[in-house]
This record gives sequence, structure tokens and C-alpha cells, in this order.
Amino acid sequence: MSDKPADFPALKKDLKHRMDSTLDVLKKEFAGLRTGRAHASLLDPVMVDAYGSSMPLNQVANVNVPEPRMLTVQVWDRSMAKAVEKAIRDAGLGLNPASEGQTIRVPIPPLNEERRAELTKVAGKYAEHARVAIRNVRRDGMDHLKRMEKDGTISQDEHKKHGTEVQTLTDDAIKHVDDALHHKEQEIMQV
Repeated sequence: MSDKPADFPALKKDLKHRMDSTLDVLKKEFAGLRTGRAHASLLDPVMVDAYGSSMPLNQVANVNVPEPRMLTVQVWDRSMAKAVEKAIRDAGLGLNPASEGQTIRVPIPPLNEERRAELTKVAGKYAEHARVAIRNVRRDGMDHLKRMEKDGTISQDEHKKHGTEVQTLTDDAIKHVDDALHHKEQEIMQV
């Protein structure tokens, strides 16, 4: 055998890194689901159709927190104000922005039971997207192992052993997603 079997540790490291990156993105999305107070990161998941492409809100405007229950979005290009307002309204965050020229005021609604249930649904969607992304990383890893076996760089037994390791990585990452979701749901539902 050649030095190719050393390729699996590199593959495993890459898969772990990609799964960890997915978890980091999920944590940032969860941080945006504020449970009562306004926070600038609340609008981080908002994507704006600007200049022919979809861009994060923070690339077309500044977000400020002038009051505990209010966000203001200062749009850099006045012509983008309507697109930003629409993006905030359509982001599924339950926010109703009001435009005042280049400034958009975003009042944060109080967390009644309906709003809490809505936020837990959004958190569930974020978690499901993370699970799908992790499964896609697993699929890439398994496909890579198949190619390595087909190329003769690993044996069938090694393929099976490494496949089990990839599955273990996947199971651990999905458990972290589930734990993070459970924690966020508890945080949202607390009165």
C-alpha cells in the first residue's frame, strides 16, 4: 500500500471541521433569536435582495439598538430602504419594520405565548437546516471512502471501519444540534 491511507485522517479532520462550522453557524443563528430584548444580532439571518444578488443585511445597512425594545436600521443607499424593509418583514422573525426615509425602525414585540411558539418553530427550522448540512458532510465523506476503496487505496474492511468513524462524527454533531435546540427552546419558553 502507498501513503494514501494517511488520507483518511486528513479526510476525518476536514469532515469534523465542516461539521463544527455548521454548529458555529447554528449557534450564531440561535444568538439572533433574542427572547425579549432588542439585540443587533437579531437581524443577522436577514438576507436582502440588493444589486441583483442576495446579501446579508449588515452589508447594506447599520443596525443599532437605541432602546431595549427597538432596533434601527440605517440603510446606506436610500434606494435600498424598501428592499431592506421587505427582507426584515419576510425573514420569519415576526418583526414589522416601519420605514422613515433611510432609517427603518423595528419594534421588538413582547414575548407572548404565540410569539414564543413562533420563535421555537424558527429555532427548530435552524436546527433542521444544521442537521441536513451535517448529513451532507457525512454523505461527502462516505462518497470519498467509496472512491478510496474503488481506487484501491483502502481495503473493504478499512472502508467499513472508517465509515463507522464518519457515522460516529455525524451522530456526535447531530447530538450537539439537538442539545443546542433543547437549550434554546427552554430559554425561549421561560417567562
